Amino acid sequence: MAEHAGTVPAPRAPFGTRLGNAMAERGPLCVGIDPHPALLRDWGLPDTADGLRTFSATVLAAVAPMAAAIKPQVALYERHGAAGFAVLEELLSDATAAGVLTIADAKRGDIGSTMAAYADAWLREGSPLAADAVTLSPYLGFESLRPALDLAAATGRGIFVLALTSNPEGASVQHVGGTDSVAGRIVRAAATENARAAPGVLGSVGLVVGATVGAALTELGLDLAAVRGPLLAPGLGAQGATAADLRRTFGGAYPQVLGTSSRGILAAGPTVSGVRAAARATLDSLEAAARLGAD
Repeated sequence: MAEHAGTVPAPRAPFGTRLGNAMAERGPLCVGIDPHPALLRDWGLPDTADGLRTFSATVLAAVAPMAAAIKPQVALYERHGAAGFAVLEELLSDATAAGVLTIADAKRGDIGSTMAAYADAWLREGSPLAADAVTLSPYLGFESLRPALDLAAATGRGIFVLALTSNPEGASVQHVGGTDSVAGRIVRAAATENARAAPGVLGSVGLVVGATVGAALTELGLDLAAVRGPLLAPGLGAQGATAADLRRTFGGAYPQVLGTSSRGILAAGPTVSGVRAAARATLDSLEAAARLGAD
C-alpha cells in the first residue's frame, strides 16, 4: 500500500543503539573526511567544490565497507561557501544510502534561539544537512546545548560534546578545577543524559576525547565508562596516537571508543584502493588492541 503524502516516517532507533550495532558489525573505526587544501593538492585535485566532490566520493567509496561512521569536517566544506555546503549535503545523503553513519564535525555552540537554529540545521528531520550526529561545544554551559539534546532525542540522532581535546590550549579551560574539573562536569552531565538508555546499550550523548590526552583522564579522575555513551577519539595516525595508546588511555571504557583517523588514512589517496588499505590497517590495529587488552 502506497504511503500517503505527509505520513510521518517510522521513528529510527536511537543513535547510540545504531552506532553500537555498527561498531559490533564493522568495528570501531570512524574515518574523518577532511579535504584540506594541501590534501587536495596532493591528490591532484583543484581546491574547488568539484575537487571536494571527487575527494569526498572517493573516500566514501573506499571506507563504506568497513567504517562504522564517517566524520566530515564541516569547516573545510564551509570555506567554499554555498557550493561547498552542497557537496557536504551530497556526501551526507550518499553515506546514508551506503549504510554508513555520519557525524558532522561542526563544533557548534551557542545559546537560546541560536542554539535551536543550529540544532535545526544538523538534527531536524528533513534538513538537507541532517547527520546521524553532530559535534557540539559546551563552553557556554552544558545546558546551553539543551535544544540540540532534546531534538536529537526526538529524532533518534546523537551528539558528541567536546570534553577533553588534545590541543595544548584546551587544558587551560578543560583541566581547571583538578578533580572537579570543567571536563569532569561535562562528563558527568553526559552520563546523566545517558541514564535513560536501556542497560547494556550505548546512550546517544557521546563525548569527544582526544586520542592523545594520555594521563589526563587519570589525573582528573574522569570515569568515562560511567558515561555509558560513545567516545569519539580523534588523533589516530597523523597526530601520533596508536591503537595501543587508545587501549591504555581509555582502559575499561575502550569498548565505547570510536577510534578516528583522518589524515593518517587520507594521505594514502588518491586511489580508492590506497585509502581502503589504510583504513583496513587502522581498523585491524583497533581490533587487535581490543583483543590484547590493556598492558
